[in-house]
Amino acid sequence: MRDAADGRRNAGSGHFGGVPHLGVTEIYAVGGAQAIAALAYGTESIAPVAKITGPGNAYVAAAKKVVSGDVGIDMIAGPSEVCVVADETADPAMVAIDLMAQAEHDPLASCYLVTFDEGYADKVEAAIEGHMKASTRAEITTASLADQGLVVICDSMEQAIQSVNVIAPEHLELHFDGAFEQLGAIRNAGAIFVGEWTPEAVGDYVAGPNHTLPTGGTARYASPLSTDEFVKHSSVIQYSAKSLANDADAVIAIARHEGLWAHARSVELRKALVETGDIYGLDGADE
Repeated sequence: MRDAADGRRNAGSGHFGGVPHLGVTEIYAVGGAQAIAALAYGTESIAPVAKITGPGNAYVAAAKKVVSGDVGIDMIAGPSEVCVVADETADPAMVAIDLMAQAEHDPLASCYLVTFDEGYADKVEAAIEGHMKASTRAEITTASLADQGLVVICDSMEQAIQSVNVIAPEHLELHFDGAFEQLGAIRNAGAIFVGEWTPEAVGDYVAGPNHTLPTGGTARYASPLSTDEFVKHSSVIQYSAKSLANDADAVIAIARHEGLWAHARSVELRKALVETGDIYGLDGADE
């Protein structure tokens, strides 16, 4: 690991112990908006890159937005969020602590409880009050739940899933029997945690899938960060003379309709060569 200032840093400690085994050759101990600028445009010690990915605070997100277009980015992530769908079989204390686990991140973190009975929602709220007495981040957690928390009462599982798809949460927990069978109906969610034994915290630390996730409803069209973000594709096209002759009239007609003379001419010349062996028999062709 290299510090941007002096180029020397120990790669054998903390989170970086396994890095040499992954084929990583460069790590820089930089952070914040200034790190985004350094990676996008380069410095004396950091070469510019083609793509920047990963989470950060509001300043990092703003910086990624600024450099987007000059370099590729994965997404502009906002405050974290969780949606928990729970029926009466779910332990209110477990649901409560999972909501709190997201709320303690940030006063702007959003927490949604989707359930089917007001009485059950009351039990969850009571459990939150109980847990809060021992919380070391009670002020942040309380602010998040008070300002960004929402309880949605649904009449059916279908309505609950519709609510999830509207929210399009970053994290979705499913605390009800038969949760796995509902996965096909969930179209919009970053990471889905199935069952009472799968709290969102395992996704943060050890579960395995990448945990850079779409936030702010962007799960409607975006997916979690994956290796796909680092793969580019090129289209490769090759026509034979016969194939070009078959498509020539369509290309020429469209090009003329768009007023693109050279587009049409590039195909007309080739068509003439295929049909007559001579491109110079066309009006306007240079000899």
